[in-house]
Amino acid sequence: MRRRHAGVSLIELMVVVIIMGLLAGIGYPSYRQQVIRGNRTEAKASLMQAAQGLEKCFTRFGAYNNGGCAIATNLTPPNSIVSSGDGLYRVSGEIDGASFTLRAVPQQGQVSDVACGTFTLTQSGQRGVEGTSGAQLCW
Repeated sequence: MRRRHAGVSLIELMVVVIIMGLLAGIGYPSYRQQVIRGNRTEAKASLMQAAQGLEKCFTRFGAYNNGGCAIATNLTPPNSIVSSGDGLYRVSGEIDGASFTLRAVPQQGQVSDVACGTFTLTQSGQRGVEGTSGAQLCW
């Protein structure tokens, strides 16, 4: 009478480990790219929020860089940098009385986003990126 062995052999276990390693090796880069693409919304939202604040200042004071405008004070020297919601971008601006250019520079894990890189926004609503992709793909 033969005895039946219950359990998993070492060979079977190694085959499963190798298959899992291959799946992880293929899936993780795609996952990381999706996370980077999803985090771009933070840059866009921060730029739009800063632009909206500057437009309110212009409506109220007649200039983007008025001293009574808190957002303009936070975006210009010596402060010149505001962190976005999760700190994945740093927002700064070049602001004068009649115009502004805002920039969202990637930080932390977003630095590896070479496709879009730094986002820009002007008072006229012109959107741009300083990366390998065009503004249409990133915005």
